Amino acid sequence: MASLRGCGAPSVDRAVRIFELLAHSQRGLSLSDISRTLDLPKSSVYLLVSTLEKNGYLQKNIQTGRYCFGLKLVSLSRSALENLDLRQVARPFLQKVAQETRLTVHLAVLERGEAVIIDKIESPGMVKLATWIGRRLDVNCTGVGKALIAFIPEESFDRQITAKTLTKHNDRSIASIGALKKELVLVRKSGYAFDDEEDEIGLRCLGAPIFDNGREVVAALSVAGTVTQIPMERVSELGKKVKQAADAISASLGCA
Repeated sequence: MASLRGCGAPSVDRAVRIFELLAHSQRGLSLSDISRTLDLPKSSVYLLVSTLEKNGYLQKNIQTGRYCFGLKLVSLSRSALENLDLRQVARPFLQKVAQETRLTVHLAVLERGEAVIIDKIESPGMVKLATWIGRRLDVNCTGVGKALIAFIPEESFDRQITAKTLTKHNDRSIASIGALKKELVLVRKSGYAFDDEEDEIGLRCLGAPIFDNGREVVAALSVAGTVTQIPMERVSELGKKVKQAADAISASLGCA
């Protein structure tokens, strides 16, 4: 193959080339195979594949000495596909909610104790929120975050939430596990979560959980806007609308 191209990070470029090479190999490749095919020093290849193996992205067959994709890479690929399918199913509902409420709508998943935005429909109005696909949000002070964790198993809650320090953004933020658990009881009763300027002063957010066919929470849908856009007298109406949309997505995913 040709030598390295472009001006990117060489180690990242080499790792990508190794992944691409292994993707076309049916039985895996040895260090010598990779080094020879990519025209890279064997010592450099050893350092790269050892690091990738250590982190679970590659695995080595002890008998043959050949490397192939590890379980972590397979898991990430599966998660990416699942999120893609989820976005495709959810997007028409997100668009409908955005049109009806004239608020910004988010779709988020729980990852390592944080809410990660995987889709966003901008408000059709003039107000644009500083959120983007891939942004990570604290679960203790956002509507979408509280919706994600309100229905997860206790052991998952303890592992992902109790074990971490809750971030306090302002005086309205929930900063203790005890207070958060009390809040989540209310979320389970109403079916939706409410962030009353807890993440950012001047902004409010309401979120509801989305369940798969095994009745496990896979995502949450939320609407967000300014306190002018979401006055207190509108909270109940928006909460019901968000819950209805989330329930409709859940039904589309096979949740009875």
